[in-house]
Amino acid sequence: MTRVGCQGCRDSAPLPFEFTMAFQPIIDTIENRIWGYEALVRGTEGQGAGWVLGQVDETNRYKFDQACRIKAIELAASLFPDAETRLSINLMPNAVYEPAACIRATLEAAHRTGFAHRQIMFEFTENERMTDVAHVQRIIAEYRKQGFVTALDDFGAGYAGLNLLASFQPDLIKLDMELIRGVATSPARQTIVAAVTVMARELGVTVLAEGVESEAELVALRAAGIRLFQGYYFAKPAVGALPLGNYAAAA
Repeated sequence: MTRVGCQGCRDSAPLPFEFTMAFQPIIDTIENRIWGYEALVRGTEGQGAGWVLGQVDETNRYKFDQACRIKAIELAASLFPDAETRLSINLMPNAVYEPAACIRATLEAAHRTGFAHRQIMFEFTENERMTDVAHVQRIIAEYRKQGFVTALDDFGAGYAGLNLLASFQPDLIKLDMELIRGVATSPARQTIVAAVTVMARELGVTVLAEGVESEAELVALRAAGIRLFQGYYFAKPAVGALPLGNYAAAA
């Protein structure tokens, strides 16, 4: 795939739509605290992520990727309660032309708002196939060099599988919510989750379970050795704000 360079991002037309961010908490159940928040795109008039992403194409995906990072950092800098809370930003690997160059706008936004690099986590999403694994490896290496945390999203679904984990080891993997559904009553799912958790631990990778919707799921996943969680059981995303939620459920 031909990638548009950073000059192209700067010179391209403004995005033909407006968007903002919603935030959903990530809970650390060992320390019983909010570990961070994931920034999720939303329309400025209440439209969901699908409406926003449906307007992203080859002509604007690079500009959109950069704009998402800046928007998320600016909002987080004004909302987050302390310098320990992490911000998780979704990233499309195929929207990164050259890692060191394409990170400049992110670095500038972090510096301008006083948001520390170590607070920022980039989730590599699988909306597109990672056709160039070596390119993703270069992105992860550069982002780690800059002090960012990296995560592989939707692990266990689509293209985000064992081959990618064998090729590069991010700081975290996020278990796909389809693997989480029914885990409380499925010995097969419990075995798979436990095996993935052990494997990740041996690779030095932390596991985060997303899409948790019930206490039974939480109990089963904690029994597998998982400590980081995200899902409606704790809180739904809140647009432009940090949501109130059932954080005591982590105790």
